[in-house]
Amino acid sequence: MRGAADVWSPEQYERFRAEREQPFWDLLRLVSVPPGGAVVDLGCGTGVLTRALHLQVQAGETVGVDSSDAMLARAAEIDEPGVRFVKGDIGTWSPERPCDVVFSNAALQWLDDHAALLKRLSGFLAPKGVLAVQVPSNYDHASHTVAAEVALEEPFASATGGYTRESTVLRPEAYAELLYALGLRELDVRLQVYSHELPSTADVVEWVRGTLLTDYQPRMPEAMFDEYVVRYRERLLDTLGNQQPYLFAFKRILMRGRAAA
Repeated sequence: MRGAADVWSPEQYERFRAEREQPFWDLLRLVSVPPGGAVVDLGCGTGVLTRALHLQVQAGETVGVDSSDAMLARAAEIDEPGVRFVKGDIGTWSPERPCDVVFSNAALQWLDDHAALLKRLSGFLAPKGVLAVQVPSNYDHASHTVAAEVALEEPFASATGGYTRESTVLRPEAYAELLYALGLRELDVRLQVYSHELPSTADVVEWVRGTLLTDYQPRMPEAMFDEYVVRYRERLLDTLGNQQPYLFAFKRILMRGRAAA
């Protein structure tokens, strides 16, 4: 993997801002806590939705956590009393005090061992605190499977050591059982299919360049990654056809559980 460069681009990610924000608002509707509490937003990105979370739940303090310098630079532009942002790895970061809401929208899919991860995150909760998480569950879609297939072609396979991105996301029922075993109640775990109408199938390439392909990008030289994207586009259009418009059906898992009093 070349260096440890931050390959996340706020501009690329926000090309489909409305579509990416929709699951956030659906997840937020599952959160109900008394005003004035402590909230953490894990994988806060640009912080725009962290501010919305803070205002919606009427939090006393909200901490946004992200590992991307580029995303946090954008978040630093947000001036909202009670909201602050810190750089941290979700897998190791811990809050300074128990949280009334532990919130994460489209971030935990990057981490392994969700059973251990959710056990750790549920340990952050104050009595009656809420854990609310949304993770993409679309790894069987051509947008993802083709990315892995192309990565196994040469010269990409040699450059990455044969690496392909594999999903760590569990089945919805597995999350329900896990949250229950962790002592959380008032469970709401759902698989939801979002219907995103894109101008064409080619726009799927731009969508995944802002997310999935960031995992392949630092693993090969810059010029080679450009070649990878061209090849990915060819293979994806061969698989999906050149549809205009294109319905990008995207599965996501939303889950909510509340800690005991």
